[in-house]
Amino acid sequence: MGKLSKLWLFSALLLPCWYGQPDAAESFSILREGFLLPETATSRVSLLPQDTVTMPGQRTPLAPVLQQPQIEAQMEAEQSRLASLFAGREGTSLFRTLPRKHGKDAVQRLLHLIASAEAGKAQYDAVQHAARIRPPKRPTQMTIAEIYTWIDATPGQQHAIGRYQMIPATLRRLVRKAGLRRSDRFSPAVQDRLAQQLLEEAGLSAVLAGEIPRHDFMHNLAKIWAGLPTKSGKSYYHGLAGNKATLSWARFEAEMKGILPG
Repeated sequence: MGKLSKLWLFSALLLPCWYGQPDAAESFSILREGFLLPETATSRVSLLPQDTVTMPGQRTPLAPVLQQPQIEAQMEAEQSRLASLFAGREGTSLFRTLPRKHGKDAVQRLLHLIASAEAGKAQYDAVQHAARIRPPKRPTQMTIAEIYTWIDATPGQQHAIGRYQMIPATLRRLVRKAGLRRSDRFSPAVQDRLAQQLLEEAGLSAVLAGEIPRHDFMHNLAKIWAGLPTKSGKSYYHGLAGNKATLSWARFEAEMKGILPG
């Protein structure tokens, strides 16, 4: 084989590992039809190119890298669609809708499990490790307005914050829905309250009422929290902006069986 042929073969083998410039990602979407279906190989999140990027002399389409604001927008779109699916179920009190045998203990165990996948040792004061410019104070010492100011002043970086690693659009939506004030502190109690709303949006009352299976609820949770795995063992957002599951599927399933038996 000649030198030019060997060089072409070597380049072709390396192609799947090469990514285009971030601005090329603007024409991509990770939203899929069949979002509400149980997880299958075809319903998991994936990049759908409308345009392609190629290296000079190559004809193979290349997958671009999503910038952080783009992946956050896609994640919020997924979460908002879940919220609309279970809209109107939460009532005035999340705990009022829970069967007595589960009660607050089930909610607290769910929150603890999610936090173990998302927040590490920092817990309520966690800030996404890739954030180049950190908040000026610990999150629990900041007001909601101060968090918004930090987000607006540091565009283009990761902003997931707190025990449940809430991204900006989700945080703003939940704050509005909960009727919180911008002057309220991002305290542990506030963070738990917002996360409880996310649990309900994932279908907590529905799974407790036997209206959806536990695995569907787990899959919905994985659409909200990237650190949780799908049945494949990977994050629903695996590889997008560095996201990956931090729990194995076996541990996730075992924990959930203990929290939501049956």
